[in-house]
Amino acid sequence: MKRILVTGGAGFVGSHLCERLLNEGNDIICLDNYFTGSKENVVHLLDNPFFELVRHDITEPYFAEVDEIYNMACPASPVHYQYNPIKTIKTSVMGAINTLGLAKRVKAKILQASTSEVYGDPTVHPQPESYWGNVNPIGIRSCYDEGKRCAETLFMDYHSQNDVAIKIIRIFNTYGPRMNPNDGRVVSNFIMQALKGEDITIFGDGKQTRSFQYVDDLVEGTIRMMNSDPKFLGPVNLGNPNEFTMLELAEAVIRLTNSKSKLIFMPLPQDDPKQRQPDINLAKEKLGGWKPEIELQEGLTKTITYFETKL
Repeated sequence: MKRILVTGGAGFVGSHLCERLLNEGNDIICLDNYFTGSKENVVHLLDNPFFELVRHDITEPYFAEVDEIYNMACPASPVHYQYNPIKTIKTSVMGAINTLGLAKRVKAKILQASTSEVYGDPTVHPQPESYWGNVNPIGIRSCYDEGKRCAETLFMDYHSQNDVAIKIIRIFNTYGPRMNPNDGRVVSNFIMQALKGEDITIFGDGKQTRSFQYVDDLVEGTIRMMNSDPKFLGPVNLGNPNEFTMLELAEAVIRLTNSKSKLIFMPLPQDDPKQRQPDINLAKEKLGGWKPEIELQEGLTKTITYFETKL
């Protein structure tokens, strides 16, 4: 049994990760300040004696004897990370410093949940890990983009200077049950609007593309990365290479919810990327052939079923 710390463990992705790690027979410390996470996401785990829930803000140091750390803490949707941009960049940068300091002291292996946002509005398509990105350092998304880029730098520097065992994943668009219905992300927006019979809001012409991976596929890739060859540090892309336009996603949601919603078009937000698609060849090579298994229709159906309970 490993003792594992999951920061942001009551969040959307973090709660699924905690559940999987617990089911695999580990002792879990789940850390969250509930800025975007929710106790509701992990309440079903509280009866397990090997699950510990701690209210803590990762911008402050935390002390515990652990074997592994998954640093998942950070608001990840534009609505949330733009609500308090200073808090967002502090969470990414100071959170990385605090978790890396802990890993160094107790000799724990640590994984950083980075993001496809490090690629910005990419000029290379699809995006391989070797691409350095096209990021606006002073835009409305910069608190998140640059915070995550700096966190990757800190991880590499702690490894090279202090020999900390690190792993870095770059997460592409992920969806599934326990997403916050009001997080402003396109999947949750479309589903909630469709279920309520409201107009579905599409920004721009709807031809911009995203790649959507179901949360179970991400959790599988994340755990495989933590357990991969110690010499393989990453970063590694975890995402679904199947691309969909916003129009295709909206039409799929309308069909699966039997909604009467109409599409309306709004101006594109500042620095919104036109394309986002992962090159996952490195993940396939290094993580035992990992690739997303759950198709969009199946994943959307499960997510819609969850959101129906939130109305």
